[in-house]
Amino acid sequence: MAATLLAFFFLFIIVCFFLQIHRKKPGTSNNLPPGSFGWPFLGETLEFIGSRRAGTPEKFVRDRRQRYGSPLVFKTSLFGHRVAVFCGPEGNKFLFGNENKLAASWWPESITTLFGKCIITCRGDEAKWLRKMMLPYLGPDALSNRYSVTMDVVTRLHIQNHWEGRNEVKVFNTVKLYLFELACRLFLSLDDPKHIAELGSLFNIFLKGLGSLPINIPGTRFYRGKRAAVAIKKQLIMIINQRKLALKQENASSFEDLLSQLLLSSDENGRFLSEIEIANNILLLLFAGHDTSAASITLLMKCLGEHHDVYKNVLKEQLGILEGKASGEVLNWDDIQKMRYSWNVVCEVLRLSPPVIGSFREALVDFEYAGYTIPKGWKIIWSAVMTHKDEDNFPCVTKFDPSRFEGTGPTPFTYVPFGGGPRMCLGKGLARVQILVFLHNIVTKFKWDLVIPGEKIEYDPLATPVQGLPIRLHPHQV
Repeated sequence: MAATLLAFFFLFIIVCFFLQIHRKKPGTSNNLPPGSFGWPFLGETLEFIGSRRAGTPEKFVRDRRQRYGSPLVFKTSLFGHRVAVFCGPEGNKFLFGNENKLAASWWPESITTLFGKCIITCRGDEAKWLRKMMLPYLGPDALSNRYSVTMDVVTRLHIQNHWEGRNEVKVFNTVKLYLFELACRLFLSLDDPKHIAELGSLFNIFLKGLGSLPINIPGTRFYRGKRAAVAIKKQLIMIINQRKLALKQENASSFEDLLSQLLLSSDENGRFLSEIEIANNILLLLFAGHDTSAASITLLMKCLGEHHDVYKNVLKEQLGILEGKASGEVLNWDDIQKMRYSWNVVCEVLRLSPPVIGSFREALVDFEYAGYTIPKGWKIIWSAVMTHKDEDNFPCVTKFDPSRFEGTGPTPFTYVPFGGGPRMCLGKGLARVQILVFLHNIVTKFKWDLVIPGEKIEYDPLATPVQGLPIRLHPHQV
């Protein structure tokens, strides 16, 4: 085992070396932010990954801010790239306001390779076109008129099949099954349980590859993730071709979903997406539509299991909504809007443990920020988790307090679990409805205890309890 780890370590150094010598030389300046580029070739990558695996990703940023005198920006080296880490709401505001001007979206090689060309890896006009195309199927109109009822029906069936009659459940794995089925139904109109299960199994392998080092040799997470991505896309292209045939046969009205929208829409020049581009975007949406929400729901149930008074208040609100409905009547859009306290609880969960720690940008030109020069070509990180866990932004920062989100809520740019600016998460509204519909159905049926109190959370790559959050269920007495 020790020999294997040592071999892997030296292989990683070699890979980083080639990344270092083959990439374009970044701009130089005598006025760079404070910081250190760390070890040759490795930089500070191992510390960055280690803080995520330890469940304290904010520590990487906090330690360096303290070391260098709490600057608004510091430099480091990660994954073979020189990086500027922007800190706090000032950095968030600057980056969100200068998208495609001074900086643009950038992702590490593992993410760009596995997803391929899609909405998160595109920039400029192409990214704007993709967002505009998808918005009718992810925005308020779709959520109010098309999705909320479907979500409630699927949620009830899932709870009936996977929760009722069981004494103990592992939340993360169980919720992932539910949300993946829901995403397949909403985006692809796919309802074949066997096909969904096959895709879901591949997705679990794919997900681990996203947060890995881009070392494409047998046995590595990246290698397995890449093979899983190829297999998923192959199946998606089969579904795409079947849908094309159905649309040619004038059955378009039977498929009012996102897949048909991607097939039928063109840009202002009449260009349609290729099959692989559609597959890439569907892959991304299936990931965003179930993995991030699964992490959020798992963390929500963990917090409700820890804070019984909060659970009681959520239950009171949800029972009030239930009392106003006939027996068996499904949730509608108006019901979702009444869940104000419940959404404040979700927001506080996302503040303390945002599923994604932050995001990446790339400097398009040399520019000045906080008195320092950020050279063209440098990568940039903004950190949601660091902003959320800064005492200056949230007094009593470790206290679970949903009242922070009452009224006008937090100061702008201090709370950013969905990003901001032109690149704000397109699925924010969808995630809100998914989480609240599930929350309504689960709290009105069960109370629960945590099998492992204080279970550790790690980012691998999303924030999840390391044992999947096993809980003991206690059905409400009817």
